[in-house]
Order: sequence, then structure tokens, then C-alpha cells
Amino acid sequence: MAKRVWTAALLGGATLALASCNASKNDSLSGTAALDEAEKASETLLKTGGSGDDWGAIGFSYDEQRFSPLTDISDKNVGELGIAWTADLEDARGQEATPVVVDGVMYVSHAWSKVSAWDAATGKPLWKFDPKVPGERAVHACCDVVNRGVALWGDKVFVGTIDGRLIALDRKSGNELWSTQTVDADKPYTITGAPRVVKDMVLIGNGGAEFGVRGYVTAYDADTGKERWRFYTAPNPTKAKDGAASDEIFATKANATWSDKGEWQTSGGGGTVWDAIVYDKDLDQIYLGVGNGNPWNHGTRSNGEGDNWFLSSIVALDAATGQYKWHYQETPGETWDYTATQPIILAEQTVNGTPTKVLYHAPKNGFFFTIDRSNGKLIDAKPFVDRINWATGYDLATGRPIENPEARFYKTGKPFIAIPGALGAHNWHPMSYNPATGLVYIPAQQIPQGYLQDMNELDKRKVLGFNVGTSLTGTLLPDDKAAFRAAVAATTGRLVAFDPRTGKVAWAVDHPAAWNGGTMTTAGNLVFQGTSLGRFRAYTADTGKQLLDLDMQSGIVSAPSTFRVNGVQYVAFMTSKGGAFPLVAGVAGGATRKIPNIPRLVVLKIGGTAKLPAPPATTTLAWNPPPMTASAAQVAAGKAQFGRYCMVCHGDSAIGNGFTPDLRVSGTLANADAWKAVVVDGALKERGMVSFAKVLTPQDAEAIRAYVIERSNWTKANLPEASAPVGR
Repeated sequence: MAKRVWTAALLGGATLALASCNASKNDSLSGTAALDEAEKASETLLKTGGSGDDWGAIGFSYDEQRFSPLTDISDKNVGELGIAWTADLEDARGQEATPVVVDGVMYVSHAWSKVSAWDAATGKPLWKFDPKVPGERAVHACCDVVNRGVALWGDKVFVGTIDGRLIALDRKSGNELWSTQTVDADKPYTITGAPRVVKDMVLIGNGGAEFGVRGYVTAYDADTGKERWRFYTAPNPTKAKDGAASDEIFATKANATWSDKGEWQTSGGGGTVWDAIVYDKDLDQIYLGVGNGNPWNHGTRSNGEGDNWFLSSIVALDAATGQYKWHYQETPGETWDYTATQPIILAEQTVNGTPTKVLYHAPKNGFFFTIDRSNGKLIDAKPFVDRINWATGYDLATGRPIENPEARFYKTGKPFIAIPGALGAHNWHPMSYNPATGLVYIPAQQIPQGYLQDMNELDKRKVLGFNVGTSLTGTLLPDDKAAFRAAVAATTGRLVAFDPRTGKVAWAVDHPAAWNGGTMTTAGNLVFQGTSLGRFRAYTADTGKQLLDLDMQSGIVSAPSTFRVNGVQYVAFMTSKGGAFPLVAGVAGGATRKIPNIPRLVVLKIGGTAKLPAPPATTTLAWNPPPMTASAAQVAAGKAQFGRYCMVCHGDSAIGNGFTPDLRVSGTLANADAWKAVVVDGALKERGMVSFAKVLTPQDAEAIRAYVIERSNWTKANLPEASAPVGR
């Protein structure tokens, strides 16, 4: 089979006649395909990364090291970086994509799955594409309406959408070429991750495990959107065959790791591949980072029985056929939302005196894994954060964690405060690897979370909202100012430079807040990272000395890229605040709540003299809560409903985050009819606030209103500064 890749540089405006294009795609699996010049350029760029002039994929190249060989900007002059140009974006939601640049054109996806292209040196807008995702699909997006990037291949740009489509765009015009629905639109699937293109096939996964879906990855023909193969990462509810590439491994081994009892048969089991999909050009195999189970609670999901392949695993597949090759399960029988979807890096490391092709992974569970990618054997697993209490380490002989028995809360019947919690010691934020230093640069964080087995009927599976098998209401902070202060103090971030050779942290930089941006490293002995408090920084890659600190006015959660046009090196990134942590953090978000949410693309160069627009005027929201008239029983009922259905978007204790509405100052709060019109009747569904009539009665909605009124009064009286409503 001819090797084809997903990021491309067009050479001399070469085009491929449609007839021969279709013929090559139809023949590609038999190895008779011929590449046109643009596709050959794509293959070379993705295999080698090129000279560094292009940043051809979100991870730079197939190895996804996010390492650039450019040295024009180095530890000697990085302090001279200034703004070359900026572009404001439309939607004040999370911006998580890494800019991709090929042949001097920048391609970026942004909130609501939109895609834009600019002249990378001047900022001249070239085109914009809006897939027009229906606003009501936002209710199925666990962690904001984000998108982590596009894939380029030949004359096409590929993007996945929140409502589950995979779309091919013309690279020059942005016009849609084809679109295919990759998921059952009647189920709560989403796509937030970037596609990858391998061997003329576009690979895409999906999200939705918190709500209840069955995960899989599908390969589609890059020219037509026709399905080539599919691999499921959770079993068929009947354990029957699907007619998929995963059939054999489930029939022979994987099905046996799931109990014949348990809610997975209704929920789909989870295991969505919502981010990491990496191609190994050396071994011609694909690695999937597989997510959490549904429900999270292993006791409910699979009767507390079995390892539940392939949850929280790295799975290796044959690139051409999707057939199973091996897997390594990082968290067997996962029960804490410890996904393995975090970015995967391919590298070489000397192991016991032998050069070895390895895979580096730093997932949510807090351990850094070094895995032999030829066979999936665990080489090492060491902590990359200070506090981990669910396990003490890994048995390298068996590859299994040495668990703290108290962590299995469904067995003990006692609540467990896990460190890390479901937001992870490292979430989706990209890490990077510098071959010169041998270090991996990880955006790490410490965010505890409580898990409770005791659930009432409200916590059981519903048709809307999270279905995770633990009590969400029970994790709401109590009415205790000390508890709120402790939550802020316990929630911190850190840039970690981890040395896989020693299994230790080489250096680290503490951040006062969590949920900081992804990293990028260069041959100029640099590491770049933005912070949730609106700073963009550069450090020496070998020692961690800070060399640059720019005020970007808004939080930064995405990872930067770097490229060169006409001999000038640039650095590009996006600003905003959004994603899972800001949505749910409430006052625990600390200072990040007060940072403006400005969706913007920023490009820097040495000697850049452009200025940011003046920051928006601080919006002071009138905080005059209606008087408390409801009974204590009604407020308690509203608290339970709020924790079940509202907290994941509107914050713990109804403390707003600054980019979704702060319900404590909602214009509808004082009017029961207006409140019902939104919550029950769906008056704002186009803006993402769908009707909850399927799960809430008008009386339930009124109880939630009573709770929010109570929260508004209590937080104003007790936490006036820490929880003051902030404008969007």
C-alpha cells in the first residue's frame, strides 16, 4: 500500500484530476496507488517534519513531539519577541486548537468547529468556514464547544464537528468538498479532537462517554468520505460481532474482561477516543488513547468485575486494516475518569543499553508511562506530580498499578477524595518533547475530587446530563468559607520538565492556577507555554529559566506552534478561557474567573511592534439577588437538581465562570415564568441551553431557581470578593 499522510504542502499549484484521484484511492489498499506531487509533499512533511518552515500538523509531525528544529528565535533573543499581528475570533468560548501552517498559510479551527485561514506572515484573512452546528448540540459537549485542530492533506483541510460530522474543505477556498456523519446523531456523541490522515484515510474518534455512548475510531477515504474500517474500543452490548476490525479481539479476549452484569450494556460502556490518535511511521501502526468508562463507577458499570478492555488504554492497530496488534491498559477497571486520551509522543530512548522505539504518555492518573511501542511492554511508570493517592506505583513485572484499596469507593462504601480527580494531573493540554534535552514538558495540575458510591434516584441514569454512577450532588462544596478557601488553595498548576530516562522531574515551574496552556519546544533551547492567567512565557528547555513573560489580556489554554515565512520565524497561539475546569470550578477557579475571555489568534516575531487592542472594559454585573422566600426543603431539592444537571456548565454552588451565564445574576432569576421558559421550554436552545423538560418538571425548575437565589444571597454575604459575578 502506498503510504499517504494527512498534512500537505502543495507544490507549484499541482492538482489531481478527479478521475485519477478516485482511482488512486480505490486502489490504495492494494498497494498500487500513485501519489500526486502534493500528496508526496504531504508524506515527506509528516514523516520528517521538514525544515521547520512549516508546522504541518497539530503535533508538528507524525511523532507528535511538538518540537521545531528552528533556531532563529533562541534563548539568546526570545526576550525580543513582540506582536506581528492578531485576529479576533467570533465566539467567546474555549479555543483549544494549535495553528497549522503550510506554504505560508495558517489554518485554525476554533469554537463551534469553525475553521479559518490567514496569510501566516501578514494576518490577511483568506477564508472562513462555518459548519453551522445547531446550538442545542452543546448540551452533549461535556467540556465546552471546543475544537483542537485541523488536518491538512494534499488540497484538502479536514475538521470534525461538535455534532459528529467529518468535513473535507478545499484548501484554497474553504469550500466544503464532502461531509459524512460519523456518529448516530440521536445519541450524545460529539467530536472535539483533530482528525489524522494516514494512507489516504482520515481517522476520527468521538466523545460523549460521560453521557453514555460506545467509543470507536473510524477510517474514511480521504477523497470520498466513504468508511474504510472501524475499531470499537468498548464491547457490543450483546457481545455479538459488529462487522468491524475489532471483532476478532473482542470475541477472543476483550469481551471476557466485561461482566455479564452491569450498566455498560445500556450505556455503551464509554471508552471514547476523543483526542490522541497517533501514526507510527516506523512500525506502520496507529495508537489510540482510549477514554473513561460509562458510568465511571466500575461497580455500577461492570459489577466491579473485569479489567474492561480497552478503557484507559493505549491500543495499537495495523494502519491499513485497523486490526488489533497490542494494548497496554494504564488503569485497569478504571473508576475515576482516568482517561488515556492525553497526547502521545513517539521517540527513541536507550533502554538497558539498547536503542528502543518508545511511546511517552502522561495521562490523567498522574503517572508518566514509557512503553515499548513494538510490543506494548511497560518499561517504566513514575509519578510526574507530587500528590497521588489512588495508587503507590506500578509493578513493572505485571504492568499493573499498586492500588490504594480505599480508592475503590464502591467496594468500601466510603467516600474517597482522589488526587488527582477527574480533571486529571494532566488533561488534553499538549505536552512536548525536546530530543536535545531528553525532557518532556507537561502542563500538570493538582485538582482533587470526591467520589461517592451512595446515590439517590436523581443520580441514576437519565436521558440528559452526566451519567457517571457517582453522586454529583454530593461533591458540591458545603456552606463553609474555609472549605471554599481550601478548594482554591488545593487547586494549582505546574509546568513539569520530566526526564523519562531517570523517571524524575528535572525542573518545574509552579503556577498559581490550574488549566494552563499546552507546550511547544524548539532547537533554540526554548519551551513556550501560555497560562490561564493570561501570560505567554518562554523558558530555557534545559534549566527552566524564564526568559519571556507577555501579557495577553486573556487566558491561554491552547498550545503554540512556530514556523518561518520568507526567512522570518513566528510563534502563533490562541487566547480564551474555556473547557472543563472553568465550566465546573466555581470559586475554586480562583483568579482565573476574573481574567477576561477574549477569543483571539496571536502571532509573534522578533521585533514585532503591533499592539493588542485595548482590553474590554471591566463589566460590573449588578448583584442584587431576589429575596429568599422558598422553604429549606425546596432549596435542598433544587440543590440536588442543580448538582445533577446544572453544575457541569454553570459552576459549583452556581458561581459563574465568566464565559457561560452566571445564574446568580440571571435576568430571569426574579421571574418564575421567564426562568421556566428557559429551563423547561427551551427558549434559548439556539444558544446551547436546551429544554430540560425530559428530566425536569416545572416544579423541579422552580426548586432550582430557589437554590440559585439562595446561592446568590449566600455567596454575596460570605464570599463577596472571591465569587463576585464577572462579565462575559
